[in-house]
Amino acid sequence: MYVPASFAVDDPDRLFAFLHKYPFATLVTAAGDELFASHLPLLVDRDGGEHGTLRGHVARANPHWQAFDGQARALVIFHGPHAYVSPQWYVKRPAVPTWNYAAVHVYGVPRVIAEPERVSQLLVDLNQRFDHGPGDTLSDELRQSLEAAIVGFELTIDRWEGKFKLGQNRGVADRAGTVEHLSRSARAEDQLLAKFMREQGVLED
Repeated sequence: MYVPASFAVDDPDRLFAFLHKYPFATLVTAAGDELFASHLPLLVDRDGGEHGTLRGHVARANPHWQAFDGQARALVIFHGPHAYVSPQWYVKRPAVPTWNYAAVHVYGVPRVIAEPERVSQLLVDLNQRFDHGPGDTLSDELRQSLEAAIVGFELTIDRWEGKFKLGQNRGVADRAGTVEHLSRSARAEDQLLAKFMREQGVLED
């Protein structure tokens, strides 16, 4: 990923927080000349290895899991909020249209989780992480039937790249104008980006 210095994020705390807040990712592997991608929620275990470990699963019918051989490398892309930015929002002109966004790329080697008890625990952990509704959505009987239909995997992170392109290359007045217009937008995604920009401190001089 092309990451200009003004947009680079390498602080582990910020990166882990991002992966936890935006857990739905794109997992990409290569097999010969072909690329294959799966879109799936992932758990982030910070204590698993130097940079942490990702855990997730794919359907057993999904051939992607056959690439999780413990040797082939994979790229996992996590996306945050994003939106179009108009040059009309800037104080300093002339300016060009652009797109603000946040993304983290994670690299590592995915491996199939072979132990049944670990696959079972993975399902429990995913359910506890994402389902906050009342009632039991993952009974023992349902979990056991699901275990046969999925392939669990883990990926120890060996490298990552964070890019938060939030207008840091422009003056604080231009960044403030961007946040103001995004905040007033009717689009939920625009408002989320404005909130993210504030959280990342881009309004500070």
